[in-house]
Amino acid sequence: MDTFIDHLEIEGGKRVTLPEAIAAQRPGQPLSRCFYTDPAIFQRDLQRMVLRHWHCAGHISMVSQPGDFFVIEIGAESVIIIRGQDDNIRGLLNVCRHRGSRVCIERTGTARNGFTCPYHAWNYGTDGELRAARHLPAEFEKADYGLKQVHLRVIEGLIFITFAEQPLGLTHVETALRGSMCAYGWAEAKVAHRETYSVTGNWKLVMENYWECYHCSPAHQEFSRAHAMARHLYPDPALMAQIFARATAMGVEITEMDHLAPHALPGEETADSFRSPLVAGFVSGSEDGGPVAPLMGRFTGYDGGVTFSDIGPTSNFLAYADHGVIYRFMPRTVDRTEMEVIWLVRDDAKEGVDYDLDRLTWLWRVTSIADKRIIELNQQGVNSAYYEPGPYTPMETWSRRFVDWYLHEIA
Repeated sequence: MDTFIDHLEIEGGKRVTLPEAIAAQRPGQPLSRCFYTDPAIFQRDLQRMVLRHWHCAGHISMVSQPGDFFVIEIGAESVIIIRGQDDNIRGLLNVCRHRGSRVCIERTGTARNGFTCPYHAWNYGTDGELRAARHLPAEFEKADYGLKQVHLRVIEGLIFITFAEQPLGLTHVETALRGSMCAYGWAEAKVAHRETYSVTGNWKLVMENYWECYHCSPAHQEFSRAHAMARHLYPDPALMAQIFARATAMGVEITEMDHLAPHALPGEETADSFRSPLVAGFVSGSEDGGPVAPLMGRFTGYDGGVTFSDIGPTSNFLAYADHGVIYRFMPRTVDRTEMEVIWLVRDDAKEGVDYDLDRLTWLWRVTSIADKRIIELNQQGVNSAYYEPGPYTPMETWSRRFVDWYLHEIA
């Protein structure tokens, strides 16, 4: 492990190296302040965990036609997700091969003729190949200067990328998503809406918040009205059996795997899917409990539950019978994380006819706004010299496991 990070301060004002800070972590408690505030640790997070794993970049409906593209950013990295004229989807690094300028400055659009760098006008095709470079000698080999690419895979309509030279395997990811989102028809769905929230908080505070529902009752009254998991540590077994039976009858095959146990999945990306009941009287994640869009995939009725799937450290998915939600978490700096929410509906659903956009997006808009607020308050408190963490509760078990996994990864 690198020992150059030697200026860290943990509880009691003691200054330590990174290995010492990891060793000083108390089991069953959140991280010391330096893990949420130190820029050097954030850079190690990117190197050892974030950029090594797979991330959901978006949905294939966002690049439905040749030339369609959108840009995503993680840390200092920028990637153009584009469907080429050959119909292949690629992840092109948004870094000109001349002097490094950003090549694409738009967030989304159509580039049927590729991209021209705004600095010195080097031109690249939709496949990333360099097509023209001004005033260079005839012997210059354009083939050696195409845009670099990241590894990219599409599974059940979801686009995944990784910056790793040797990517983690996706066997568990394919099993989890094909056993869950396949029945919901996500591969044939479309994006109804996207919204990004910039959170002034370290990415680990954002993820710890996502992994627990201890905060749901006090902070998310809207979510808690609909979801049994917000009210009970252990949902009623009879109710769970009912929703599993209904979902199984419609083709949902949940394979519960130990998402945050990297030792059990050597060389593979972590993944799991699980089911949770909705409160009686609710059939979807809506304000009044009623449907919000046409049924998706193989569903012929409402099963009274919601399916969650979690892939790697930053990509999370929720599927109701009539719509889906993609949560993408993008670490940007030590104290800023972007949280993108993407709503999916059936591909033939028409806005204003089959669904109302405000009604469709209501629950996860109010929930995300509330999450932004409580995470930023959390970061403000963690910044204090008087911050000293207390123990996780039983409802924060997955947050605790996330922290254990994180410490293992950065070591």
